Amino acid sequence: MALAVCLLFDPGTDRAIRQLWHRLESGGTRTLATHTHRRHVPHLSYAVLRTFDVAAVAAALADLPHGEPLTLRFDAVGLFRRGRAVLLPSASADLQMRQTAVVGACEATGADLHRHYRPGAWIPHSSLATRVRRAELGEAAAAAFDILPMEAVAETCVLIDSSTGQRWSLAHLV
Repeated sequence: MALAVCLLFDPGTDRAIRQLWHRLESGGTRTLATHTHRRHVPHLSYAVLRTFDVAAVAAALADLPHGEPLTLRFDAVGLFRRGRAVLLPSASADLQMRQTAVVGACEATGADLHRHYRPGAWIPHSSLATRVRRAELGEAAAAAFDILPMEAVAETCVLIDSSTGQRWSLAHLV
């Protein structure tokens, strides 16, 4: 079980990513749409915590400054180890600054941050598929590039339990 601090997107971006998931699923590539509990939503994670106290994390994040909606530009497709296919946004200074603040607030609660989310190691991304096979790579990339470049607006920040999909809304966007 892990807790993720996630940005959720505007309705147009959410719809575009869900349509991409559906297209990939139709071609035989498993996506977040059918992964585990099937309650995944298009998102970008600031932090993934391996141990945590939900109430303490939410309180710490509530103390951070209120952020304005954040515009992201997705313009690349990536592939992480073990076949995770992702959309990659440009990593603006504002996005990196916000992620660093979120990580600091989470760690101040005693939460254990997953190593891939440490500032400097973190690669901002929105996951498409969890286990893309080599034979599926070309089709997956072509489908993703059909919607790229894409401007997305992160409008909401939530906590998500990755094992159940349960969500807790945060008081404001960080």
